[in-house]
Amino acid sequence: MGLLDILLGRSKAVPPNLDQLFSLPSAAITVETAAGYRPTGSGSVCFKAAEGGGFSTLREEVDKLLALDNGKFTSHTDAYGFTWLVRQTSPDNIEGLVTDLHAVNTSLVDAGFGSALLCTLVAFTNGTKSLGLVYLYKRGSWYPFVPVGADRRDNATELQIKSIIGTDLRFEADLSRWFPVYGAPGL
Repeated sequence: MGLLDILLGRSKAVPPNLDQLFSLPSAAITVETAAGYRPTGSGSVCFKAAEGGGFSTLREEVDKLLALDNGKFTSHTDAYGFTWLVRQTSPDNIEGLVTDLHAVNTSLVDAGFGSALLCTLVAFTNGTKSLGLVYLYKRGSWYPFVPVGADRRDNATELQIKSIIGTDLRFEADLSRWFPVYGAPGL
């Protein structure tokens, strides 16, 4: 980082590390034993493609991925125009879920669409509330998201989950980056 970056308040971006997804199974055990949230078996990869030729090429790549996976993933576009590739497994197969989500992320990066990736989400529930552990691709960090309505979230529970999981995952330090993902598949 140069002097001009320091003066202008710019920071160096954290490089994404998709292998961080493999830290999730141990964090899942921690969150289950300490907070009672169990995996639902649902996970998804979210991306937003630019308009034009890049979008059609990305859409073709996604369609190829969906065709190759023997129906493991489904595609869902939310109200904001984000595409979610959703994988549903049995709740006790978090390792398999993480491996499949990692494979999709890696395939999109290898095909040159890493800039379109936004996040990966794995869903949990305690029977009354949903919890999403969200990996921010561009920040290389995690955060918890606990929706409690169409446009409300439970910040206290999110902070509690962060403290419970501790160092199992690299959490996003900037709380303003803990974006709500209302309507995300699985939550």
